[in-house]
Amino acid sequence: MRFLVTGGAGFLGTVLSNRLVSDGHEVLVLDDLSNGKREGLHPSVVFAKGDMDDIPLLWSLLHQVDCVYHLAARVSVAQSILYPRDYSRVNVGGTVSLMEAMRDTGVRRVIFTSSGAVYGHQPTQPVHENDLPSPDSPYAVSKWSAEQYIHSIGALWGIETVALRIFNAYGPGQSLPHSHAPVVPRFLQQVMTGGSVVIFGSGTQSRDFVYVTDVVDALVSAAKASGVNRQVINIGSGVETSVESLVNSMAAISGKEVSRVYNPEKSGGVPRLVADISRARMLLGFDPHRTLEKGLRLILQEDSRFRAVS
Repeated sequence: MRFLVTGGAGFLGTVLSNRLVSDGHEVLVLDDLSNGKREGLHPSVVFAKGDMDDIPLLWSLLHQVDCVYHLAARVSVAQSILYPRDYSRVNVGGTVSLMEAMRDTGVRRVIFTSSGAVYGHQPTQPVHENDLPSPDSPYAVSKWSAEQYIHSIGALWGIETVALRIFNAYGPGQSLPHSHAPVVPRFLQQVMTGGSVVIFGSGTQSRDFVYVTDVVDALVSAAKASGVNRQVINIGSGVETSVESLVNSMAAISGKEVSRVYNPEKSGGVPRLVADISRARMLLGFDPHRTLEKGLRLILQEDSRFRAVS
């Protein structure tokens, strides 16, 4: 098959693009490199640097494409609070631009990476796709809005659409910016360098951590699965882990003494969030098999940033 992966030079996009190449597919990547690196992509990937609002560029890339993976997005909850207009422009506006370009070029399937963040605070756990979202940040709102756009436009123009709500994906090579870094690489860096792990809130808040290659397995399955049109599907591990337990696992695996600093003045986010993955099992044959302990060990083995300080 011939795929276009938007945001294909990012953390998740790179692993997906390289997997598709290894499976024998033709892969094109569009990325503005604001948070990605072209160097991680397989040499056979056709790369284009550009913006999702560049319709002529989208037309040229979508020629004879069988399926689009739409990963291009701004992804920081904290940053979205400061710059909500930018998150609306990229995450929502870019999605609408892609759907228009797909209509114009006759591409008939798109797989959209949404987020478990759309659920917000839910009274019961695990969260199911039928639960009413309660997004509590501009980032979460933008992802939920983009879901509505792809499904409504897809229905109008005969495009098959699938939205995967991905929970806390982690793995080797995940971005570690100076501000608003994802929790797993941020904590690992603090643990491996002997620094203090700063925990927002009480540390009892829980999340669903899912290893990147398990997420990619679900994405690959979504491209060929039948009966998934207009579906929203949770992609997580199905295992609830508190932030405190995450730090405990890192300490045990690394053999390091970990100093913890609690910052109760800053919110740790929703108290609980874990995915019900029964729909993913049923529709995609999804079977996440990399436990948090195994995933953390793989990061320490494969990510040179952490080997260098171990």
